[in-house]
Amino acid sequence: MNKSYQNIEHKRQDGSIWFNDLKRKREAGPKLQAKRYEQFGDETKSVHSGQYDDPQTGALGTPIFQCSTFFLNKTSYEAIEEGRGRDEMIYTRYGNPSQWSVQEKLSALENAESSIVFSSGMAAISSTLLAFLDKGSHIVSSRDIYGGTYNFLYEDLDRYGMSVTFTSPTDLTEIEAAIQENTKILYFEALTNPLLKIVPIEGLVTLGKKYNLRVIIDNTFLTPYNVKMLDLGVDLVVNSATKYLNGHSDLIGGTVSGSRKLVDRIWPQLLKNGGSMDPHACFLLERSLKTFALRMKTHNSNALKLANYLENHPKIKRVYYPGLPSHEQHKLAEQQLKGKNSGMISFEIEGGDAKAHALLNELKLPKEATSLGGVESLISLPYNTSQASLTKEQQKAIGINDGLIRLSVGIEDIEDLITDFEQGITTIFK
Repeated sequence: MNKSYQNIEHKRQDGSIWFNDLKRKREAGPKLQAKRYEQFGDETKSVHSGQYDDPQTGALGTPIFQCSTFFLNKTSYEAIEEGRGRDEMIYTRYGNPSQWSVQEKLSALENAESSIVFSSGMAAISSTLLAFLDKGSHIVSSRDIYGGTYNFLYEDLDRYGMSVTFTSPTDLTEIEAAIQENTKILYFEALTNPLLKIVPIEGLVTLGKKYNLRVIIDNTFLTPYNVKMLDLGVDLVVNSATKYLNGHSDLIGGTVSGSRKLVDRIWPQLLKNGGSMDPHACFLLERSLKTFALRMKTHNSNALKLANYLENHPKIKRVYYPGLPSHEQHKLAEQQLKGKNSGMISFEIEGGDAKAHALLNELKLPKEATSLGGVESLISLPYNTSQASLTKEQQKAIGINDGLIRLSVGIEDIEDLITDFEQGITTIFK
């Protein structure tokens, strides 16, 4: 980090310059002596970027720096005095080599200047939003967002003197009509849960520029492998690292990526909220990201094949998957997703919720569990899991009908998955 400040025009009588006149070059990072491999593809970035090979021991791969604090020295004190605490090892809640390493890998995959990892997806979402809001602020968001996010926006913002308007995630006219003089943020999920509606990102970015708003996108369902949101003009992208980024159903985490300037504003909010990621979880996440691109290829491929199978089954009423021509936004999917349509499928089965529960009991491979993005297929009913906090009326309003099943397609052999669904559906309709 460049420690120098540039004195431009205005000075106070004592010779010091005003805070607003300070100019300091922000570099990407913060980072260890590790490369991002920016000129390479996602497969190579997943394996190599951000990895810290210890020069003292020759250990290949980032060690787990399981410590809470670090030796202080002159450089540390200078960083604290100059407001550069994020760029020095001081205290693990502020930063840790294990965090920096996985953050660099994420930044490489997101094409971002900087990233932060959090202890959960909700820690990432709440810290990011609160960092850019103040009393009286307003957010425009989607009626289809994750239940935990909906609860935070609907229940908690009011306590801070803030407000939110929920709109359709696909109707730009309705979204624009909801913008007020005090609106600060457009916050949407790129692919909605559970009906896989596609948010028109370029349209949101246009609205953001028109009204001088921050556009923040939750890209958990798509990930940077399928769509790099920052390349489309989004200001900040958040992910639940619990899902595809980790992919092994063994940690909870969240991420935010964007310009160094904006991410630096989120870091103090992280410190206040206390949602930093533990060094061991950072190690697990970096390890998992090494196979990220490989896994995502299989998730995408398996989901498309299974969606085609389900759509042609006589007992399946409807399939929601952007890669199918029957999807209401298939043309937008072709433009925005370019064939990378995610590993998520939702579908409605004849016989309503009773048959849906029966199918889940009969399937041998998909595990009946909440969450998504694991190497194993995970299956659940949205009405009593991800959208359980909504009333029946609210569920119906966003399209959650009886018999709706959400499936996170894993990386199992696709023929085995299709065979399992065939036997399960056949059994419950005997």
